[in-house]
Amino acid sequence: MLGPLQGQVCVVTGASRGIGRGIALQLCEAGATVYITGRNQDTLQAAAQEAQSRGGRCLPVVCDSSQEDEVRSLFERVDREQNGRLDVLVNNAYAGVKALISHMKKPFWECPASIWDDINNVGLRGHYLCSVYGARLMVPAGRGLIVVISSLGGLQYFFNVAYGVGKAACDRLATDCAQELRRHGIAYVSLWPGMVKTELVMEHLNNEEDPDPIARKLKERLPSGETPELSGKCVVALATDPNILQLSGRVLPSCDLAKKYGFKDVDGRPVFDYLSLQSVLSEVPRLAWLASYVPSFLRIPKWIMVLYSSKF
Repeated sequence: MLGPLQGQVCVVTGASRGIGRGIALQLCEAGATVYITGRNQDTLQAAAQEAQSRGGRCLPVVCDSSQEDEVRSLFERVDREQNGRLDVLVNNAYAGVKALISHMKKPFWECPASIWDDINNVGLRGHYLCSVYGARLMVPAGRGLIVVISSLGGLQYFFNVAYGVGKAACDRLATDCAQELRRHGIAYVSLWPGMVKTELVMEHLNNEEDPDPIARKLKERLPSGETPELSGKCVVALATDPNILQLSGRVLPSCDLAKKYGFKDVDGRPVFDYLSLQSVLSEVPRLAWLASYVPSFLRIPKWIMVLYSSKF
């Protein structure tokens, strides 16, 4: 039986493990030809073999998203091997996790200034580079979808300054690129996964003996966390939506997409709604007691989120 993305060509950056790997697995399962990138040949190859076992075709490409010549070479290869076709680009590569963990409890002035590049060179600049070269393949065809992986950290303070600024910029990258790509039939969206049980997150939280408040909070959320493949289900749903241009330029939380397209996580669990009023109240110390009295179906209106993030 042919998958819904049979014949389509995708690129997923940073797919050796974590969210990127989960997205590659789901895209291959949907029948796509998927180029995956990373900096380690061995882990890339292992991820490619697992993804290809699901169906489709998976091609590992060693590529450092912070290096423009390597990014250019990646898309030149896709152009050459796929006759200029590129249907989906997922900007996921991120090299800042270890830097975040190492400096979790420090204010920005006590961190090395280089933490900015550790977090945002690959995780923001690299997304822009891939968007440039990916769009050059999509625009002549008049179709395509670009997804940038962001987070709730783009709306409120989380982890540290460099992280929040980078994620807010990812959301703005989607909005502004969408403005210029819309007339060419190309959609660009920002995807917000919830708490994801990636390998690095699980390793850190399980080994943390004296967790800081953020790590403690993440540990409490772990049972309801998403599998890395849930983001893949989100991308497949978006890539098969005939009305995807209506969503272009928007921030799309994974829990919203699960409701919109009617899917669960790959392990059969409902997707935790981290934007429900109950969930949000539980994160506010003075109001946490109210959470148990609020129906789970009540959600934070998006206009309140817009006001919360307003700079005026």
